Formats: sequence, C-alpha cells, structure tokens
Amino acid sequence: MPLTNAPRLHSQKLILRGPELQDAEPIIAFLQDERRSTGFGHLPERGAAWRWFALNVGHWHIHGYGYFTIETKTGEIAGISGIWNPETWPEPELGWVVFDGFEGRGIAYEAACRARLWAYENLGFTTLTSNIVPGNERSIALAKRMGAFFERNYYNSNMGEDMLYRHPSPEALT
Repeated sequence: MPLTNAPRLHSQKLILRGPELQDAEPIIAFLQDERRSTGFGHLPERGAAWRWFALNVGHWHIHGYGYFTIETKTGEIAGISGIWNPETWPEPELGWVVFDGFEGRGIAYEAACRARLWAYENLGFTTLTSNIVPGNERSIALAKRMGAFFERNYYNSNMGEDMLYRHPSPEALT
C-alpha cells in the first residue's frame, strides 16, 4: 500500500514509486550497513534507521517529493532515488543509492535521470544539485556522467563537509 501520493515513474528497466511499508526492511538494512551507507548517512541503531524511513514518508507529504523506491521490472527493490530537501539543505538535491548487489548495472544512473526529468517536467524545477561527501568517487562519477559540475564545498550539519554538484538546466538537457 502506498504511503504517499508519489507518482509511479517508468524507465526502460525500472519503476520509481513512492515508499511502501515493504520497503522499510531493505532501507533499514542499508542505513545500518556502515560500509554501504557512510556517504548517505550511516544509522547503526535500528530505531534511528526506521525514523529515517518515516522521515522520507513525511518529506513527501511536506514537499510533494522525496525519495522514490527503485524497483526493477522484475519486482526487486534495488535502492532509492529522488529529490531531497530537508531543513538545513542549501536547496533541493537529486540523490541516489543502490542496495547491495545492484551496483554496476546502470540502475543509479537510470533512476536519477528519470527522477531529474520528473522534477523538471512535473515540479517545475529549473536546477538541482547533488550533495556528495568527499571521497565518494562513484557518486562523483555518476554526477559528472549526468552532466553535473562541481560548484563549491559547503558544510552540511548532518553530513559534515559536502561537495555541491550542479545539474544542467532543463534547457541544457534538450
């Protein structure tokens, strides 16, 4: 059962949909895995990870956008991607995460491109950023592959030092 009014977006290999209760366990497992979640926000305590899941549901209700669950066309929950803008963020961010076993298949790229297109076409955004923890080379490479460029460093009160990558405008993508 959907927990938000998020649309279902389709791409070649993926479905992006709003969070559902069945998504809690894979997201909690990701957030509790220090190796995998360090660049996103490691939450070792289950209760804190559960609260992040609930925070994403609330984010959708407050902003009308948030992290979509990435589902493969075969029904596997592969990660999350979407637009994130909690208190203290400098502006809306396009983010992505793929879960263990889903790397190297182009899932993050395909999901992030689809979420960005939705933000531009349906939400009227004219720009987006991706905020990346220094040293997260895979996310930096993905941001660059999407045409984003390094704009500046800034201090994120949740993550510490972050690098802000600016995505091309909708007009630049056409």
